[in-house]
Amino acid sequence: QVQLVESGGGLVQPGGSLRLSCAASGSIASIFAINWYRQAPGARREFVAIITTSGSTNYADSVKGRFTISRDNAKNTVYLQMNSLKPEDTAVYYCNAVLKAGNNYWGQGTQVTVSS
Repeated sequence: QVQLVESGGGLVQPGGSLRLSCAASGSIASIFAINWYRQAPGARREFVAIITTSGSTNYADSVKGRFTISRDNAKNTVYLQMNSLKPEDTAVYYCNAVLKAGNNYWGQGTQVTVSS
């Protein structure tokens, strides 16, 4: 099993920045990739970014050029650096671990609110 704990959310003005963290514990070696998803009120949960164990990354079109996913293997932590934030980025952000066996785990989420 894998446990995920997100942190770093908060209230930020449009154009501002936040860095989210996803700390993983448990069967770290079984992880294939870590995703960030987000869910706005009344909307479906949507993909934001992914980083694999090989270091490959990919992003949703809506965040390309503004968000950067990275990892610190020594800390078992994945980060999502969010710059040039827009009101439409307001959502609960979730960390998701995909294991090599195919199953996956979710964190509890962290709220990001972009508002003046």
